[in-house]
Amino acid sequence: MSDARPYEKLVFVCVHGKSCPRQGAMEVCSALREKVFKAGQKDRIRVVKSGCLAQCGHGPVVAIEPSGEWFSSLNIQDGSLLGDLLTADSDLPGDALPKNRYRPAQMGKNILPEENWRIQPDSGPST
Repeated sequence: MSDARPYEKLVFVCVHGKSCPRQGAMEVCSALREKVFKAGQKDRIRVVKSGCLAQCGHGPVVAIEPSGEWFSSLNIQDGSLLGDLLTADSDLPGDALPKNRYRPAQMGKNILPEENWRIQPDSGPST
């Protein structure tokens, strides 16, 4: 079996669940995809809309494989900057977006109470 991967990097953007859609996840996903496309890197980097990553309230949440890096509380500008960093011809620098670096406090679900969610106005359904 080959170790070849179809993509060098997979970028999972949580766009489902209770909070990420209300926290601007689709806009962050679009910003990332736009940067990857404009940089001509769509054959190297795949930005994927993912199901719930069970980190409600920390969103929008992005997980990058194979590096295992996570980012949270992203806005459109952060997503655009992350897209620039991902399309560079090097690994993501360890100090990239330090305020958005994220490591779940525990394995599995790490859900904040709804009153602590940072909701973006007009960012998707409120259901």
